[in-house]
Amino acid sequence: MTRMDASSLSEIANAARESGRIALDTEFMGEGRYRTLLCLIQLAVPDGPRGERIELVDPLAKDLDVTPLADVLADPHVQVVVHAGRQDIALMRRRLRTDVQNVFDTQVAAGFAGMAAQASYDTLLTELLGIRVAKSASFTRWDARPLSPEQLAYAREDVLHLLELAGALERRLTEIGRMEWAREECEPLRESSDERDLETVFARLPRVRGLNASAQTIARELVRWREELAVAQDQPVQRILADAALVEIAKRRPTSQAKLEQIRGVNQGSLRRRGRDLLEAVKRGSEMPPLESTQDARLPAPNPDDAPLITLAEALVRARAREAGLAYELLAAKADLQAIVIAKRLGEKEADVRTLRGWRRELIGEELLELLDGKVSLSVRGRQLRILP
Repeated sequence: MTRMDASSLSEIANAARESGRIALDTEFMGEGRYRTLLCLIQLAVPDGPRGERIELVDPLAKDLDVTPLADVLADPHVQVVVHAGRQDIALMRRRLRTDVQNVFDTQVAAGFAGMAAQASYDTLLTELLGIRVAKSASFTRWDARPLSPEQLAYAREDVLHLLELAGALERRLTEIGRMEWAREECEPLRESSDERDLETVFARLPRVRGLNASAQTIARELVRWREELAVAQDQPVQRILADAALVEIAKRRPTSQAKLEQIRGVNQGSLRRRGRDLLEAVKRGSEMPPLESTQDARLPAPNPDDAPLITLAEALVRARAREAGLAYELLAAKADLQAIVIAKRLGEKEADVRTLRGWRRELIGEELLELLDGKVSLSVRGRQLRILP
C-alpha cells in the first residue's frame, strides 16, 4: 500500500471537487473493542480520459493529515457515493471529525429502481453492469500491517466500479422519475453515528421496566459506570458486565462482595478486578433520587378489532409496492401500520411513522388514510387486488 501524504489527499479532494463525486468504502474491525476500529479507507474519483483514480488511505498511520479528505466529504457540492454505507459514514464522521453532506447510497437507490431491498454490491454489479468480481479477503485482519496483496486487491475492488454503478442507477431513476425519492431516502444517512447513547442503552436493558423506580436509578448508574470503563479499556460492554447481570444487580442492590458473588451471571474474574468499583456504583445509584416515572413510549395494547384493519392496510401497501416495482419493506413495516390504525381508532393525530412522511405519503400514505376513513375500498378481480373510490 502506497503511503499517502497530505499532498496526495489534496489531489484526491481536488479531483472530487472538479467532478462533483467521490466513491468511498471502508474496512474495519469491531471484535473485542468498545468502538469499531477504522482500518482502511478506499477512495475513487473520476480521472479524466483515464477513467478513475483509486487510492487506499491508511487511517492507522499516526502522522496522516486527513484534513483534505474531511473537508471534501463535508462539501455539499460533492456527492459521496457509498454502498450500504451507514457504518462507513459513521466511522468517517468519528475518525475524521467531519460531516458527510451529500450521500448517494447505491443499495438504497437500487430499491427505488425495482431491485431487491438490500441488494449486495456484487449483485448490482452483475445485474446492472454485467460485471462479476471475486471476493476472497473480506474476513481478514484489517488492522495488521503490512496488508497483503490479496487484501489490497480486495479493497480496491470495493470502489473500482462504484461510481459507474451510481451513474447507471441515477440514469434509471431519472427515467422513471424517482431520483428525488432516492435522494430523500439517502438524506438521513448524513447523521449516521456509532456513538452509544446512555438513555437508549438503558431503555433497551432486558426487563428494566419491571424494576421499581429506585432500582431503575441504580441500573442507570451501572450503565454509566460500565460505559465509562469500557471506553477506558476499549472493551465491549458485555465483557465488563452483561446486561442480564446488570439488571439483577440493580434489583438486588448488593452491599458486599459476598452478596455480589451470589448473583448469577457476574463473572468471577470481573469480580476480582472490578467488584469494589461495581459496589460503589450500586451505592451511588442507591443514593440518587429515583428516576421519575415516565410513560412507556410503546403503543397502547392492540385491540382485537385492529387486526383486520392492519391486514387490510398491509394488502393495500403490498399492492401499491408491486405496481410501483418497489420492495414492500421500503414502504412500511407492520409496526408502522399498527401505529396508524391505533391512532385512527383512538381519534388521535396522525401516527408519526415513515409511511406518512415524504415520498411514502405521496405514493401510499394519503391513500392508506383514505382507506381507513372508508373513502376508498379494496376488491378482488381475478387474482388482482383493485382499489375503488
